[in-house]
Amino acid sequence: MRAEVIGDPIAQSKSPAIHRFWLDQLGLAASYDAVHVRPGELADYIAARRADAGWRGCNVTMPHKQAIIPLLDAVDPLAAKVGAVNTVVRSADGQLVGHNTDVAGFLEPLQPLLAQEHLFRMARIFGAGGAARAVVSALAGHGFTLVLAARDPARAAALLAELDPRGEHHVAPMAHFAAPTDFAFDDRHGCCDLIVNASPLGMAGQPLLALDLSHVPPRSVIYDLVTAPLRTDLITRAEAAGLRTIDGLEMLIGQAAAAFALFFGQPAPRQCDGELRAMLTA
Repeated sequence: MRAEVIGDPIAQSKSPAIHRFWLDQLGLAASYDAVHVRPGELADYIAARRADAGWRGCNVTMPHKQAIIPLLDAVDPLAAKVGAVNTVVRSADGQLVGHNTDVAGFLEPLQPLLAQEHLFRMARIFGAGGAARAVVSALAGHGFTLVLAARDPARAAALLAELDPRGEHHVAPMAHFAAPTDFAFDDRHGCCDLIVNASPLGMAGQPLLALDLSHVPPRSVIYDLVTAPLRTDLITRAEAAGLRTIDGLEMLIGQAAAAFALFFGQPAPRQCDGELRAMLTA
């Protein structure tokens, strides 16, 4: 049996290393590979895999997370709500079912924080693409007021209206956060403040995320979903300012573990996370 990850580009994906590490740890006779699938090739890829009985499914990265939905037989409720599929699994009856494990992966490192009681929860999210869809869906379900910052505020507003129409959320142009501010934050005792970079800004080959830390409330948690490089400019500056940070590898491993169980029918060996992180960051 085998599974894959597809995307365009795909060479940078860490998913094969993660899944192969777990397969080796468990001694499973299975494989996991990366396949470069361009947008015009997606339908042919799915058609070919339908005829391959040993194919258990695939992870889906940019730019296919929404485009793949019409090619599937069914989509689970969470993926339908998010409007994005990052995992396709062949069911026992041969149907191809779309799932979203990004939400679970994103929330996993936040669980100790979310287990606490807060007077107020606010998240400032940067980006309005596929990753932001999972982040908005996840945090709206945990009582956060959201500020969604994007180059196109109209797109951000449409995303919020689609995913959480009853929420009292806000949009802002991304440029608003670039210049310093002298805003005096109120007493944040009992509050939960989260900053999430769900954009490609800060990724190798991309401009940096222009966020002046004067916009960040005291004791905020900074969560950068970028994985290449792992220590982004945002993470480095936040740590220097004494803020708690979560890197993109946390979400990547979390969502991969959920997908692994769907593909191979048993949980990933998470007791080996330390060894896995060391391998991925070597």
